[in-house]
Amino acid sequence: MTLNAQQALGLLPQGLRSELLAEFAKITRNYREYSWEAAELDGGRLCEIVYTVLDAHTSGSPYPATASKPSNFKRSCETLEARTGPESARLTIPRILVALYDVRNRRGVGHVGGDVSANHMDAELVLAMSKWIVAELVRLFHNTDVKTATDVVDALVDRMLPVIWEVDGVKRVLATSLSLTDQTLILLYSEPGAISDKDLAEYLEQDRLANYRRILDRLHKARAVEWNRTTGMVTLSPRGREDVEGRLLK
Repeated sequence: MTLNAQQALGLLPQGLRSELLAEFAKITRNYREYSWEAAELDGGRLCEIVYTVLDAHTSGSPYPATASKPSNFKRSCETLEARTGPESARLTIPRILVALYDVRNRRGVGHVGGDVSANHMDAELVLAMSKWIVAELVRLFHNTDVKTATDVVDALVDRMLPVIWEVDGVKRVLATSLSLTDQTLILLYSEPGAISDKDLAEYLEQDRLANYRRILDRLHKARAVEWNRTTGMVTLSPRGREDVEGRLLK
């Protein structure tokens, strides 16, 4: 089952869907750029958008075109509990929203008191909760399984990479100074699942597939990827993902 975030959240009106994905993009981008304070503050707006979605979903009311901020966020989230609908939409997500909103309001650089800044720690929490919330929305609104929902969100996070440009169904690595091996790893990182060796060669404009497959063979032997020579499908391994995140994204 292959989904992108737009399809998976397609039951939401375009306005709310765009707001949700834009705010989620800010959180992930700020986190990758080590903008801990900005990542914390963006979590609050994400909470307001998700609350707007859940408020309409659990009440059966039409979805508004855009999100709005309730006067009392915690109390508004608590009112969802008595409504009908999936438990996740009434209880679990709203309670996480309250916690996420508190990180925005009660912590950060404006609060002095510790020997060590909590910004990095808070940003880790904001990212983890935001990813879970968006994945759960994908699961609820597309009626899909947890793994597929998580893969969609992982792909959404990975596609925030400024080094990747997707146009007309083709992905390009804008950091042309990277070696062909590293560009391959970056491309694999940008997808939640496998990519065919032929598609990788096309993305990297490698006309001689046999020559390019030598790179895949080296990556496979290094356990950075799993390359199925029969099907041609290539999957980034945990070791390859760690290399990308620890070396190439920094």
